[in-house]
Amino acid sequence: DSKMVDRASLFLQFIQIHSPYSFAGKMKIVEEPNTFGLNNPFLAQGSRLQPKVTPGPVSGPAHLRRLAGKCFSYIESTYKYEFCPFHNITQHEQSFRWNAYSGILGIWQEWEIVNNTFLAMWMREGDACGNKNRQTKVILTCGGSSKLAQVSEPTTCVYSLSFETPLVCHPHSLLVYPTLSDKLQMEWDEVEQARYENLITEQGYNNLLRDIFEDAGFLKSQKVKEKPDITTTSKTHDSLQKCNQVSSLERIQKPFATMSSNGSPDI
Repeated sequence: DSKMVDRASLFLQFIQIHSPYSFAGKMKIVEEPNTFGLNNPFLAQGSRLQPKVTPGPVSGPAHLRRLAGKCFSYIESTYKYEFCPFHNITQHEQSFRWNAYSGILGIWQEWEIVNNTFLAMWMREGDACGNKNRQTKVILTCGGSSKLAQVSEPTTCVYSLSFETPLVCHPHSLLVYPTLSDKLQMEWDEVEQARYENLITEQGYNNLLRDIFEDAGFLKSQKVKEKPDITTTSKTHDSLQKCNQVSSLERIQKPFATMSSNGSPDI
């Protein structure tokens, strides 16, 4: 019996010395979980989060620009969300798994304007999700402090965030018209007057307003630059819709410096 005990003891010592799965080896692995995952500084740069596009310029109400350069975190279940206004939003799985998910849910692109009021910020062109890219709508609401309040995914790969801040508590804090330059305000006045006089259709009105918002940098431009027709010097309209809009505005005799009481925009 003593010989069997000695042999077993020698066998265990041999295993402990030569096996790569020794106790010391296990301890070493457990002590270094942060060397795995996308945030590992030793990984190749290609393994880190790589944005597809650069963020759009900071725009909108001047008092919201102080949010630029700041980030706000929110933890729900096993995920941590980080929202950096006018920059991007990311999602990080809180796990020690070697392949824990960490990705970009959207990069700052443009405002969503409803009833001539800034309603939400759109973060688009995030990481790939099937045959499309992830995107996030950030809705601004009044709150006692600036923080992320809620995160949801109403449709696949499209996220909705609620961002509370005291910067939007004033009833006029998100109006679009006051943020425009004098030139663009005058253009808006002309559009309102043309609409009041039935010189443009409702669709034409909305298109002209969008042009103003694009010129102000609030919306991402959808205009397509066309090559000039060098075969003729005559100026033609590229569409009936554009023709109607331009012709209607040409009928306005003079710009209005201020909005008339009947032509005030619904802001």
